[in-house]
Amino acid sequence: MDIGEKIKQQRVLLGLTQEELADRCELSKGFISQVERNLTSPSISTLTDILQSLGTDLSEFFAKDTQEETIVFTKNDYFEKTDEELGNKIEWIIPNAQKNEMEPIRLTLKPYGKTYPDNPHEGEEFGYVLTGQINIHVGNKTYKAKSGDSFYIVSGKTHFLEAGKNGATVIWVSSPPSF
Repeated sequence: MDIGEKIKQQRVLLGLTQEELADRCELSKGFISQVERNLTSPSISTLTDILQSLGTDLSEFFAKDTQEETIVFTKNDYFEKTDEELGNKIEWIIPNAQKNEMEPIRLTLKPYGKTYPDNPHEGEEFGYVLTGQINIHVGNKTYKAKSGDSFYIVSGKTHFLEAGKNGATVIWVSSPPSF
């Protein structure tokens, strides 16, 4: 959440200048300017004073953000990273998912491409093979999955995916986020 931008939007909506808001809060115009540009963060007490001067409170200020949250993401929102050495492309299909409980990616593996081995960590992972065939390496065991199959891993062992001769595309979800 961009707190500074949200404060500025509320200030402008009320037709207040930075100086007028600063006077209402007994703060300096420079401090309000820095808060709005996210150059400084106000204490909870100061934020409460600013919000009160804008006719709102902490719960209402932060609740409004959840009402405006993005639900649908398009390809233009995705962030991608290609690893030519391993022969894979990772697309974060939900931007900034690291702040969420789950982090879904779309993984495209070239023929015999693979992911970097993920060391044991807390959490769980789920995957669904969209196209191709993959080998799922978990600890010392290997499992096969093809288009239409899904997999579920408790992330307590080293694990990685490897495509077959035709490559593969997988939706992979990690909880908590780890990609």
